[in-house]
Amino acid sequence: MHPNARFAWSDHAAMRALVEAQGFGTLAAMTPAGIRVAHVPAVFLGEARIGFHLARANALSAHLDGAGAVFSVIGPHGYVSPDWYGADDQVPTWNYLAVELEGRVAAMDEPALLAQIDALSALHEARLSPKPAWTRAKMTPGLAERMARGIIGFTLDIDIWRGTRKLGQNKPEEMRLRAADGMAASGDPVLAALMRDAGD
Repeated sequence: MHPNARFAWSDHAAMRALVEAQGFGTLAAMTPAGIRVAHVPAVFLGEARIGFHLARANALSAHLDGAGAVFSVIGPHGYVSPDWYGADDQVPTWNYLAVELEGRVAAMDEPALLAQIDALSALHEARLSPKPAWTRAKMTPGLAERMARGIIGFTLDIDIWRGTRKLGQNKPEEMRLRAADGMAASGDPVLAALMRDAGD
């Protein structure tokens, strides 16, 4: 979709929060065989850097070090029925949140890869509280390091943040709120709440 300029999202803190909440996205980069994508969990390793890892056998792994890439995350999204607006001559659309992070990729050494895995698991294990958090310390000594030889860690230094918040901001408030009611009634209260707040 080509977003209307009024859907542009420039709040880096909010975009970062979406990326962290989703924790998973699509990485795209050029290879000698053409554009390839990989679906990866990622974690912020600073204000403008994410870390991720791929299997060594992944089609992207051999081509990423030093390459430009885009990491894309989709947040809450859903179909919007024209009937929900309560007005004639409307068309179907899709409301969504999305973030694209573009930059240069660099390979990690083994200690950095293990630290990235630790940071990623710590972030997600914290969400499982009160379950005791899993750490590599629960593994047989040396096993995690041996298993990590099957993957390669990378960082993406973010040069460009592109965000889209398409939540009905191109409609009059009463139509946007009616559509939010329709979204809630269809079973998506999260996207409905975002649509209601889009005018703020």
